[in-house]
Formats: sequence, C-alpha cells, structure tokens
Amino acid sequence: MALFRSPRSAFGALRPACVQLTRVQTAENVCRLAARLAAVSGPALQELQEYVLFPLRFALRAPGPQRERLVQSAVQCMASVLAATAVRRPELLRELLAELCACLAPGPAAPSEDVKLAVTEALRTLLHSASGDVSLSLYQPATLPLLGCAVSLLLGLAERERAKQLKVSALKCLQVLVLQCDCQEHRPLGDDEAQQCGDLFASFLPGVSISLSRVVTGDIKQGHKPTVAAIRLFYLIVGLVMADAQLARVPKSKEKLPEKESRVSEILVHRGADWSKSTAEKLSLLLQKMVEFSSVHPHWKVRLELVELVHHLLRNCSHSLESSFTHLLKALVGLVNDESSEVQSRCNEVLQGIAEQRIIAQSRALADVLSENLHSLATALPRLMSSQDDTGKVSTLSLLLGYLKLLGPKINVVLNSTSHLGRLSKALMQVLELDVTDVKVVEDRRWGCEGSLQPGVQNGRCQRKYFRFFTEEKVFQLLQQVCRVLGYYGNLYLLVDHFMGLYGESAMYRKQAAMVLNELIAGAAGVGVDVLQEREASPSMDDLKGSVTSILEEYTDQANWYLITSVDTEEVSHEQHPVQHTGLPARPGGTCSTILLPSPELHATARTMNSNIWQMCIQLEGVGCFAAVLGKEFRLLLLTALYPVLEKAGDKTLLISETALGTLAEMSEACGYGSVQRLINDNSDYLVNGISLGLRQLAQQPHASRVLDTMLRHSDASLLPLVEDIIQDVLSTLDQCYNSQASTFLGVLHSLMTALVQWFGSSCSEEQQQSTECQNRTLSPGPQAVTARDMEQFFLDYIRQKQIAEGDVPDSGDEEADEVPTLAKPEPNNCETEGEAPLPSHAQLAKDVLERCIHLLSDRSLRVRLKVLDVLELCVIVLHPHGNHLLPMAHRVWPALVTRLISDDPLAVLRAFKVLCTLAQKCGDFLRLRFSRDVLPKLTSSLLSQAPASARAGPVYTHTLAFKLQLAVLQGLGSLCEKLDMGECDLNKVADACLIYLSAKQPRKLQEAAQSVFLHLMAVDPDWTWLLLTETCCPHGYEPPHASLRPVKLAGMGRPRNELTDNVGLLLERLRQRESGAQEPPP
Repeated sequence: MALFRSPRSAFGALRPACVQLTRVQTAENVCRLAARLAAVSGPALQELQEYVLFPLRFALRAPGPQRERLVQSAVQCMASVLAATAVRRPELLRELLAELCACLAPGPAAPSEDVKLAVTEALRTLLHSASGDVSLSLYQPATLPLLGCAVSLLLGLAERERAKQLKVSALKCLQVLVLQCDCQEHRPLGDDEAQQCGDLFASFLPGVSISLSRVVTGDIKQGHKPTVAAIRLFYLIVGLVMADAQLARVPKSKEKLPEKESRVSEILVHRGADWSKSTAEKLSLLLQKMVEFSSVHPHWKVRLELVELVHHLLRNCSHSLESSFTHLLKALVGLVNDESSEVQSRCNEVLQGIAEQRIIAQSRALADVLSENLHSLATALPRLMSSQDDTGKVSTLSLLLGYLKLLGPKINVVLNSTSHLGRLSKALMQVLELDVTDVKVVEDRRWGCEGSLQPGVQNGRCQRKYFRFFTEEKVFQLLQQVCRVLGYYGNLYLLVDHFMGLYGESAMYRKQAAMVLNELIAGAAGVGVDVLQEREASPSMDDLKGSVTSILEEYTDQANWYLITSVDTEEVSHEQHPVQHTGLPARPGGTCSTILLPSPELHATARTMNSNIWQMCIQLEGVGCFAAVLGKEFRLLLLTALYPVLEKAGDKTLLISETALGTLAEMSEACGYGSVQRLINDNSDYLVNGISLGLRQLAQQPHASRVLDTMLRHSDASLLPLVEDIIQDVLSTLDQCYNSQASTFLGVLHSLMTALVQWFGSSCSEEQQQSTECQNRTLSPGPQAVTARDMEQFFLDYIRQKQIAEGDVPDSGDEEADEVPTLAKPEPNNCETEGEAPLPSHAQLAKDVLERCIHLLSDRSLRVRLKVLDVLELCVIVLHPHGNHLLPMAHRVWPALVTRLISDDPLAVLRAFKVLCTLAQKCGDFLRLRFSRDVLPKLTSSLLSQAPASARAGPVYTHTLAFKLQLAVLQGLGSLCEKLDMGECDLNKVADACLIYLSAKQPRKLQEAAQSVFLHLMAVDPDWTWLLLTETCCPHGYEPPHASLRPVKLAGMGRPRNELTDNVGLLLERLRQRESGAQEPPP
C-alpha cells in the first residue's frame, strides 16, 4: 500500500536512496531504492520519473566492467518504474531504448541469460509505457538505425539463445517493437501511420523473415512456444509490409528526404513493383520451408498458428504473395482433417470465411493457383496412393478435396480444360481400382431360399469393397466426397458424358467409372455432400432424370448386365447339353440389342468372375442411388429398372443377390411403396407379362425364371392368382424340355413350394386340426360306458392290424389291395358334405408339381435329383391336409423314392431319407408295410456294415459323407418307428442295428443319435425296450418282493463293465424317470 501520495513526500523518501545509488553503484543500493519505490503512489512517481530513472541509468553507464548483478537489479528496478509510469518525452524514449540495447550488445564479457531476460522484459515494458504520439515518434526515418539495432539484437536472442523463456521474451518484445502487440493499450494505427511504418519496416523484412524462418524450422526440442511466437511475428510483419492496400498506395518514385537524413535514405526501401515482386519470390521460398515443417509439427498449437498465418496472409496479401499461395493453400486444406479438433474447427472456419468472402471466385490469380495445384496433385495421385501409408493417403485426398471445395463454382473452369479433366478422371480410375483376387467372392453362393420372404429387406447397405491401393475406409469416404463435390459444382452433362466414355472405353475402367457416376448423381442432387459454399444454380429434376436415364440404359445393356459370374452351368444349361444364349435382354419393353451374350463355356478365370461380380454390385448400387435421388419420379423408370434388378436378386452369387435386394428396398422406399412386397405386387402385371414372354423364348431370355423366383420369395399369397398361369407355363415348358431346363425350372418350383408352405402353412395346420377334431367328435360323440363287446372288438382289431403290419395277410387277396390298403370311409357327419370338395388352388399347384417330381426322380443328373427331392418334400407338406389326394400320390412316388434310398449316390440317399421322414410324419400308417418291406432291411444292414468303420475312425471321419449318412439315418429312424407304429419284429431289427452305436468307441454324435432312437422306441413299447436294454447290461439287481417268488435273472446281470455300459445305463435311467413321472397322479 502506497504511503507517499504527494510528489513532495515521495521526493523526500526517495532522495536519500537516489543520492546513495548515484555515489555508489551497487546492487544493494538498487534494492534499497526499489524498496522505497514500492511505497510511492503512481501519480507521485510519474512526477519524479526522470529523477528516479537518472541513478539507474547512471548505474548502467558506469565506466569499467559491468557487474551482472548490478545491471540485472538496475534493469528490473527501471522496468518497475516504467510499468507504473508513462514515458511522455520522445527523447527519453529513444535514450532509454538505446541504453537498454547497449546492455544486450555483444562484447568481451557477454551478459548472462538472466540479464538478457531482464533487459528484454524491460524493453517490452518501455515500449508499452510510451503513449501514442511518443511511441510513433520512434518510427521516423531518423530513428531507423536505432530501430535496426534493437531489431537485430532481439532477433539474435531469438535465433541463437537456447533458453526457451528468453527466446519467447525476445520474440514478444520484437512483436511490440514492430507495433503488432496483442494488448488493448495501444490504439490501432491509421492508414497513413500504417503506411509509414510499413515503409520503415520494409528495410528490416529480409533479416526478420530469414531469422524467424530459422526459429520456426529450428530444433524441435526448443518446444512449441518459440515456434508459435515466431510464426505469429512472421505473418504480422509480412502482412504489414506486403499488404495489398499499402503497396497500392506506394508512389512510383522514391521520396527525397532532407539532406540531414541523406545517409538514412540510403537504407530506406522503396516498396515499388520490382521490390514487391522480388521480395514475394524470396518470401515464397521461406514460406514453403516453414509450411512443410509446421504442418507436420507434433504440437497442435503450432499447426493452429500455421492456419492463422495462411488466413492472415490470404486476407491481407492475396495479390502481392500470390506465388506463395500454392504452399499456403496446400497447408490450409491439408489441415482440415487434423487430429486436433481445435485445428480442424479453426481450419474449417477459415475455409468457410474464404468461401463466403468469395476470395477465390473474385481472384483469377488464386483460382489459377488452385487449378495448377489440382492438376499437379491429380498427376501425382496414383504414385502417391501406391507409395504412401494410409495416413499419407488421407492427407493427400483431403488436399484434393479441399482444392475442389475452395474452387467451388469456379470448378467448371477446370473441368472445361481437357487436360485437367483428363488428368483428374484418369487419377480417379487408377486410385479406385478394386482388388479382384479374392476367390471367396466367387465361391459364396446363395443356396435354397436364403433370405426369402423377409418382411423387411436391409436398406441402403453398400457392400464393403476392397481396393488395390488402400484399405482404410476413411480413404474411400474421401474419394466419395471428391466425386460428389465434382457433381455438386460441375457441369453434370459434361461429367456424365466424360465418365460414360471411360465406362465404355475399357473393361479396366468400367467398375471405377460406374462408382464415379453413382457418386456424381448423388452429389448433383446434394445428397451426402459437404461443401463450403452453395452453388449458383442447382440442376433441375429433368436434368437429373435425363442423366439417370442414359446411365441406366448403359448399365442394363446386355453386354454390361449379363456377365459371367460363375462356372455353374446349371443356371443356363443342362450339364451334358449346354445351350448358348444369344438375343434380347430379359426386360419387357426394353430396347432390342444384337449383342451376343457371353457363352458360359468360355474359360473365365476367378479374377474375371470376381471383377464381373463387383461390376454388377456397383451398377446395382447405382440403381438404388438413382432411385433415392429421383424419389417418386423414379416410378417412370421402373419399366426399365425393376425387371433387371429382380433378375439379379435371383442370382446364385450371394454378393449380387444381397446387393440387388438392397437396391429393391431403396427403390421401394424412394418410390413410396413402403416395402419390397408392395413394390412387387403393385407392378406384378408388368412383371408377369415379361416373365411369360421370357418363358416362351428361353433361348433368348434365359433369366425369366429368376424374376419369378424373386417375386415368389418376396411377395405374399395375393400374388398367387397372378402367377398361376405362369406356373402352368413353367410346368408345360418343363414337360417339353426337361432334359435341358429341368434344373432351372426346379429352382422356380422350389421357390413356389417354399412360398406356399410359408403362405398356407398355418391354414394347413388349422385345417388338419379341424379335420382331426371332426373325426374325434364322430368317433367319440360323448362319454359312453365301455361294454364287454367293445373290449372284445378292440382286441380283435388290434390283432388284425398287427397281422397286416407284419405282412401276415391271406394270399387270396388282391395284390393291389396288398399294396394300397383300402381306407376306411368315415361315416357321414356334420363336418363333411357329400362328395369330395375341390382342391384349393395352392394344393392343386402342389399336386401338379408333385406329378412332375415323380417323373424327374429318376433323372440321370444328380443335381436334378437332389432338387426334385427338395421340391417333393415341400409338396408333401402342402398336400398334408388333403389326405385323399396325398396318399395316392405317395403310392405313386414310393417306387422311385425307394430306388433313391437304396441304390443312389450318398447325397441323394441322404436327401431321400429326409423326404421319407416327412412322408412318414404326414402319411402315418399308410407307409408302415412299405417301409418295413422295402427300406428298413437296407437301412439296418447299412448301419451294421458301417459301424466297425466308424468305431475305429479318427476325428476326420466326422467330415465324411458316410458319417453324415449314418447320422441322418440314426436321427430319423427313431421317429420313423414311432410315427409308423412299427411292429415288434421291425423294432428288433432297428434295435439290433442301433445297439452297436451305443458303444463308447463310436463318434460322440453317433452315440447321441443312437440314444435318440431308443428314446423313441421307449415311446412305442417301453416294456420291450427295458427288457432289451437290461439283457445287454443290467447295472442293478432286482429282489423279489416276497420269498415265495423266484428271483429275477436277466442276461445283463453280473456282466463286467464294457463299452455299452454308460449309454445303456443312461437310457435305463431316462426310462425309469419317465415311468416314475407317468405314475405320479396329476395335480
């Protein structure tokens, strides 16, 4: 707290200390004076400023070697006085500046770092204490030598000193010296004052810029603060001296100074045109060096200051430093994706400001610089993308994208240049080259009805692509943005025409050109594009529709749509009788083409097929993108696009099929249908007509069956009336050319039957349940007392049925009656009307398909036989509620099915056994005798013969076809016995064949399957099963309940532990639990 508020009292307190310091210059006397100064108020000290400064200045100028402690104390005390007062005389300012600079002058005994730091802080305080007019008096031609001395000394400290704090202090002091201080105390310079200072500082610019560039590019160990301070000082002084506004006001000739300042005029610089051009060229070299170093500096504040440098120079020196903006804009654009969020946000702000102020658009020179940068980068892009790591690729593409964004509407100037457009397009073609070496893409197939009848298909999901020159997803996203920005600002017709030319020019460019075209359309519509400024005019819907139409026509052309994607000839021909397909595209109303379809017999490599698959996926994604862009306007193009996309949705290549389904989902959403199902149903008349035409011209339109297959998989029962005639056409065509087209049509029939099971499965179950309930009501109209006659009749019926099941029937009976036992006709009741009701349409279709399956079960192609068995199983499920029709058909199919079961390829046997299980479940007792006589002996003998091999086989055996066949038979045999209610003789055969598979030597899965057989046998005859198992192994003894009874002796008692013990014991325990559970009274 100040004790001396008046000058008089302050003088009295300070005078002894000042006199003592004047007499004896010691650090202690300086400290004594500093202590007295702390008790003096600011206004009082202002009156005594020069009086107090005199002894301090005298101490600094004392003759003889300077004592560092004294100098440091005196300078610090002087700084405290200057901080509390203001310098009001120009002469005092110049004198103090000279005296403080003298303390920094190099000599025999160089001052220490502490002294230098104190002097720089005092200099900064001095410059801050000078009032406006006094401060400006320092910046006159006459004081140029003094300013030059101060600038030189401070630059030397910043460049050569190693102490970080001292370097930063020197740079901040220099910033104040050139009137670029950040504080609010100094008023901003007027235009004339700034012009005068610019003329003065131009003399220092070469030395200042060179020294500061050395500081910026110096050792990184110096830390980020000196670098940040040097960059800031560099762009402030360069922005002042090279400002466009100042250079425009510089007179053509140098002004003459008075004779007394003639020596000074020699070092003054005239900022004329020649000097400006020469200086700009030299600054360009320094800026390039600084930008290259700072843009990769590890500290984010250095990179942030670099953004400020570009912003400041671009705003103030856009004309004078235009040669430097190649490097400056490159740095600015390159930092858009900086790892620091602060740098990113500031960089985006600067770019947004440049775009809003239309700096590029209004400056032809800057636009030319960007164009040249773009051309150079496009030329080097393929080389950079093949040599850089992913981080470098992201930086390179960010730079390319930034150039395009900065050009904005001016981008058409670049695109109108054939050289620029050609360079850029070829660079994109090379960079976007896909990696087509992955065989898995070709191997992945769509089996059966994968993904069929889904309520919602995944929408908008593009397939992950693998590129040759990069793997990072960020790189691909940047390339997408590049293409979309081109489409957003560029001439759409010019771009589409150019890339369509590349699409047709070479198969090597086709995939890349299609990707670019898709993104161009999205960008032109403003979908998913990030820009700095709005375009001058958006393309109309007619322009978009015209471009989309031309691209769609090219995509769906036969040469580009029907490509070899697999070596699976079943899609187009029979195995032994290939048929070459030529002719028209499979789309009704489409333009006829005379281009021949590629023959599937051509030896296509995996690489070629991979490439074709990706081309199809990219084109399908393009169709989805076009639909999203046009919205409901795309409905007008459904006649062109829907049929081909449905073809590809039925393709056997998984990648193509999935992409096509995603495209269908996008089309349905864009056109306002809401779902793929509704899209198909609302356009089914057009589609059915196309399919009908295609089926009549199979040689020219071999893919019509795929469209029908896709419609069935993704629609509902309302479609059935529309496609009934088509199905009949399929069946008729199958009858006429089953040798060559059976496999193709069986795929359609399989989809049809799967759809019928899906659509009418619940109704079939309900109908069957109602029929069963009706029969139950007929047979059991109400609770009745059981008489002796009823008991007698029950046992007589049981004996008769058992004899029939075991084949014990009179020989005098009709042979046909032996084959097909007469079904007992139920008595008329209220559940059935007189006469047989007509079959529903879906059941009639299933019956018609089943008719064809009977004939095709003996086809010589294994592939066809397998497909027939799959279709046959589905037909049985659909016809299940209609037993009067199913059983005769089962009788007809039985001989061919038995042949498949006992003398066919193991794959066919496996599939046929599955069909047999389904038949047994649906037909029940009808198959008991047939199964017992025709199939069971073969199955049991096969199991017995294969058991030794599987018992001694290793773990690899579980991957063999023989193991899968054993497993399937064991898993299904138990349920067959239960469903068919097999007799004791047949059960013995089954048990004998399966018992050996309870051995611990068998593979674990076979043991579990054998256990399942015995569990089913327990359901049929638990007592017999218990006796059989205990005869094999009886782990427990049975004591008679009374002494008069003889003890029970079983063959399995007392046997030593063997390989069957564990599994037999487990089954007996399961049987015991089951019996005990059955005996418990109901709750």
